[in-house]
Amino acid sequence: MIASSSPEFAIETERLTRRFGSQLAVNELSLRIASGTVFGFLGPNGAGKTTTIKMLMHMLPLTRGSARVLGVDVSDGFQSIKHRIGYVPELHFIYRWMRVEQVIGFCRALYPTWNDQRCAELQRLFALDPRKKVGKLSKGMLAKLGLLVATAHEPDLLILDEPTSGLDPLVREEFLDGVLRTLCDRDTTVLFSSHALSDVQRVADSIGIICGGRLLMEARTDAVLGQTKRIRAILEDGCTPHAPPDGTIWQRCDLREWQMTVKDFSPDMVECLRARNSLNNVEVFDLSLEEIFKDYVRGAQTPC
Repeated sequence: MIASSSPEFAIETERLTRRFGSQLAVNELSLRIASGTVFGFLGPNGAGKTTTIKMLMHMLPLTRGSARVLGVDVSDGFQSIKHRIGYVPELHFIYRWMRVEQVIGFCRALYPTWNDQRCAELQRLFALDPRKKVGKLSKGMLAKLGLLVATAHEPDLLILDEPTSGLDPLVREEFLDGVLRTLCDRDTTVLFSSHALSDVQRVADSIGIICGGRLLMEARTDAVLGQTKRIRAILEDGCTPHAPPDGTIWQRCDLREWQMTVKDFSPDMVECLRARNSLNNVEVFDLSLEEIFKDYVRGAQTPC
């Protein structure tokens, strides 16, 4: 199957589902990741992120639904686009008996677009000893080698599953602001799964949050940060909360203090809240991506 040279969406899934026996790991996941953008794929441990990535990489069969990568259905055409993808798995599969220079030589032969200059730059940045055996590398150095071989061929799509785990803060910053930004400048699409939410907030154009295999939300990062707010209300003595605003994703009431996190915030929500409840005071706060992520997950685990 021949892919479109520049499809509008680098990744498209429609009701993508994966079961392991009776366990539903990914539940009807529908995603559209625009070409040339960075997508932050977020979720707690066991949410289904790695399972989704493995289906996109044709490493796990789909139970149901469909997935297209770079314009190609992964179920029957993945081999035709494999060389255009860079992939950094959570657990690296690099042969431990090889030396760093052998790994680089092996990978160089696989990719016609391999950039020797970029490879040398990354080798210097990551301080990788070419003579060192992979089995002797620390977790952090192994992560650096994985990043090198995934990005030196300048892929059209880069899939990163916890890529900065084990990297020291300076190298992580250089990778995010240097290597990743350079790839983005040449319209590489990046799917970035990470628990380091400050990293995701820094580089992601849009984000999606998955929990229990279900997609809870998907939106542009600036819209999520600008339109998701925490409302803190103080109830009058003897009153209980009623009817939180539409769009509430999480709420908690502790004595007279009532807190709720809402999406698509507008001042009308505060007026509606006052009209429906007996309140002494209402305040509205901005949230970081980490706080928003936690509240989406809390809300999914204890629905409003």
